[in-house]
Amino acid sequence: MKTTRGDLLALARRGDFDVIVHGCNCFCAMGNGIAGQIKRQFPAAFEADKKTIKGDRAKLGTCSMASIDVDGHSLVIVNAYTQFTWSKPEQVADYEAIRRCMRFIKAQYAGRSIGLPRIGAGLAGGDWQVIAKIIEEELAGENVTLVEYAPS
Repeated sequence: MKTTRGDLLALARRGDFDVIVHGCNCFCAMGNGIAGQIKRQFPAAFEADKKTIKGDRAKLGTCSMASIDVDGHSLVIVNAYTQFTWSKPEQVADYEAIRRCMRFIKAQYAGRSIGLPRIGAGLAGGDWQVIAKIIEEELAGENVTLVEYAPS
């Protein structure tokens, strides 16, 4: 997994990625963190999330997707259900759900350029070292870039 600094969504708009992936809870909120930014900038991703069942624990480890046209290039936004609920004082990131989402992404988007933030390590409170290892194992051989947020 490569690492760069910048704004994942700006890089996606620029055409740097075919697919961007972010972690979601199972309550169709997308209110905070990068999910909130995606909801505002790419409403089709939130519409895809709203088509799922709110509060359904069975969504853990699954994904919903939105394909959109951004300035003449196609972009897929993957809502990866990596936590059941929103942030709490304790960790809500579900490592097995993250693993299953990464397997799905590899099966669906192999060979494409994939950008992602530190999924599960922000508001969800997960350990980035554990999560990065899962991503590297499940997306081995793929063109994956971790975008560490840095304002432009």
